[in-house]
Amino acid sequence: MVARSAGRSPVWLVAVWGATRLLLLLFVLKVLVFPGPDVTSDVSVIYRDWYEVLRTGAFPSDDVTWQYPPAAAFAILAPALLPFLAYATAFFVLVCAVDAAVLALLWRAGRGSGRSPRGAWVWVVGVPLLGPTVYARYDLMVTAVAVAALLAAGRYPRVAGALAAVGALLKVWPALVLVGMGGRRPWVAAAVGGAGLAGLFAVTMPGAFAFLTFQRERGVEVESLGALVFHVAWHFGWEGGVLLNYGSMEFLGPHVDTVSTVSMGLSAAAFGWLLLWRVRAARSPGPRSPRSRSPEPQPQPQPSQPQPQPQPQPQPQPPESSESRPPESRPPGSRSSRSPSSRSRFAAHTAADAAFVAVLLFTVTSRVISPQYLVWLVGLAAVCRCFRASRMRVPVALVLAASLVTVLEFPFLFADVVASTPLGIALLAVRNGLLVAAALVGARALWRDTVRRGSAGGRPGASGPGISRAPSADSPATAG
Repeated sequence: MVARSAGRSPVWLVAVWGATRLLLLLFVLKVLVFPGPDVTSDVSVIYRDWYEVLRTGAFPSDDVTWQYPPAAAFAILAPALLPFLAYATAFFVLVCAVDAAVLALLWRAGRGSGRSPRGAWVWVVGVPLLGPTVYARYDLMVTAVAVAALLAAGRYPRVAGALAAVGALLKVWPALVLVGMGGRRPWVAAAVGGAGLAGLFAVTMPGAFAFLTFQRERGVEVESLGALVFHVAWHFGWEGGVLLNYGSMEFLGPHVDTVSTVSMGLSAAAFGWLLLWRVRAARSPGPRSPRSRSPEPQPQPQPSQPQPQPQPQPQPQPPESSESRPPESRPPGSRSSRSPSSRSRFAAHTAADAAFVAVLLFTVTSRVISPQYLVWLVGLAAVCRCFRASRMRVPVALVLAASLVTVLEFPFLFADVVASTPLGIALLAVRNGLLVAAALVGARALWRDTVRRGSAGGRPGASGPGISRAPSADSPATAG
């Protein structure tokens, strides 16, 4: 009973959040020293230099380390909101404030029928597992936008689409939160909002899309899944090496282009799977409501002799509404006359589950898996766990375990990773293996949760793992 009340009480949640975030601030402000290389130099040196250029109304297009979409300028310029603090200090304080805002959103989303406070706890526990790096990059700000988009999807689909567009112009990946949203409204809002904002940047600030060239020329980063090939090959005489390239430590040498091409091919395959899932899930029969199920016919006793029955007196009938008419007699275009195939196939938790799986797939197939990428997954995992009906319990646990291993390989033992020592290789293999397992388990759970066997050409009415095997407590997502 005590444990249950602790899980529901915001007092414990805020207390743990406050203690862990104070520790993170002490590390990034260098009151305490975290083992490994200094992770704050990106903010105090690189971000600060970009800030000075962006203040002039142009992007740092001559700097190859600038590899971000144009709206990233908002995050880099944000410390100007606190002019009484040094740039780095203001940045860390703002990240902490955004962290608190995400917690508030998750706590509110976890209340009510079919919801759970576990989502907020995933955020409170998962973020500090990544160490001070999570406060020394702007990725937490991007994650906040993606979390807000997913939580808005049910009631405010246009707002969700607009937020997804802003997130995509911050760091591309938040566009993936759209994949599980039902209806056209979020997609239209994202397309219109994204095009408008991108056009505004292109017209007003030179070099807005120079990052596309820099991204195309990147190699294989030492922490990625493909990098394990070269970590092992180095011990067998591979002639390449590790160099600082485009702002990160990357493998350069023979066959790097091949591995890079394979990684991009796997990303394309992941996109193809997501497209197939979306089509199949949209065509699958929706979950059957208990009200729609006809009761089993009960045998009626037969009288031995027919008995005369009194004739019922006609009763006045109320005017027939479109809702009470049989489907074939309702006016075309009325809401209740739509066939089941036209209704949304996605429950409220589906958007979160699909976004989590999509980002997992593209993370593990990417040429770069920087430590801060894990905060994307932690944020989406937290949204999933706000819904009791979510099928992502195991993948979320695997991502949290991967986050703990990530802080060990960077920054704590990053020298071993760069040097391809057995310890460094083992850490990468475990971390990347956990992420691959989370992606595969999550993809399988998403498919089984949303794609019914009957849609594959089986016998009509065949039972299969649909959106919800039992009536779900969470409400359907709004369809446009």
